[in-house]
Amino acid sequence: MSMWTLVSWLLLAHVPPDGAAQLKKVDGLMPELRRMAADPAVVREVKRQNARRVPLDTVQKRDEEWRASLALTPFKRQLLGSPCARLLARHQDRLGRAVAEAFVMDNQGALVGATRRTSDYWQGDEPKWLESFNGGRGGELREKPFFDESTQSYVLQVSLPVKDGARVIGALTVSLSLLEL
Repeated sequence: MSMWTLVSWLLLAHVPPDGAAQLKKVDGLMPELRRMAADPAVVREVKRQNARRVPLDTVQKRDEEWRASLALTPFKRQLLGSPCARLLARHQDRLGRAVAEAFVMDNQGALVGATRRTSDYWQGDEPKWLESFNGGRGGELREKPFFDESTQSYVLQVSLPVKDGARVIGALTVSLSLLEL
């Protein structure tokens, strides 16, 4: 039994009967989501941010500022308009309304680009980054469906490693809208 089959069965225990069809649709999207994580332009943007070697305390300070203001600050505007954000938006357009949001994180869990404003800047303390980056070993995570405040919709988040060759350098999270699957 594959890992995804096992995960799907475990998730089915927590999803209403009509949710099983949605989970099958997520399975069908996985190859495209993996291609998204492997997009050479996404990899290039993560490598570029990693090369800056921003200290973790600076990342966490930016996160505090991000969470403290609901306004679209210059820093948020810059990140949402970054080359990585534009790449993600093109992928999102191709995948359609099923994608509520997508964002890429660097090797510390800091955002590199996002298609919409996230609730926080630093994802490094959350399972979506911890399990997909996995100490540089990579992994895939499909979270349980939940109501996402930032997209104002019921979503299922899928997180995947971003790799440069065999080396994990960051992570991608895609929120899939359960009502649009």
